[in-house]
Amino acid sequence: PSNLNDRYIFDNFVEGKSNQFARAAAMSVTDKPGQTLFNPLLIYSTPGLGKTHLIQAAGNRMIRKNRSLKVLYITGEKFMLDFIGSIQKNKSSDFINFYRNVDMLLLDDVQFLVGKEQTQEQFFHLFNDLYQKEKQIILTTDRHPKKLIGLQERLISRFQSGLIADIQTPDLETRIAIIMNEAKQNNLE
Repeated sequence: PSNLNDRYIFDNFVEGKSNQFARAAAMSVTDKPGQTLFNPLLIYSTPGLGKTHLIQAAGNRMIRKNRSLKVLYITGEKFMLDFIGSIQKNKSSDFINFYRNVDMLLLDDVQFLVGKEQTQEQFFHLFNDLYQKEKQIILTTDRHPKKLIGLQERLISRFQSGLIADIQTPDLETRIAIIMNEAKQNNLE
């Protein structure tokens, strides 16, 4: 399973000046996944500004374009828990095979890997494998990669090798549009 929420699509993502670039980047990677300079695509912002919506919208768009693609959305915490579980159950090779056989990896909240050395090591090798196979990687974090103190330099270097897009706090008009859109989606006045 992709772990994607069908609710997150580009059509219901409210675009404004604050998120226009990140939205365009997320859409563009679905045109030629893994084969653009936007690999990896890293989107960062403070919490609640739409990072998760954007990466899941990219994943949902990919699946709609090609149902045979393996798209996986996962949080940094879930990745770490899966890794720990594979060690406990002596199933490390199953863990590696599962993650290395995706066509598009959407990793939300990369900052959760900070300070977790073995998880970072495992993710580093996964990242390299997917990148070399020209599989698309989209990451989110709550701050610029350079500010992820406790994350290995080689991971930061990988994250910065693609495109980094930030989302700023929306202006008043965009915030109102977001609220109106949410109300419409939830049948509220």
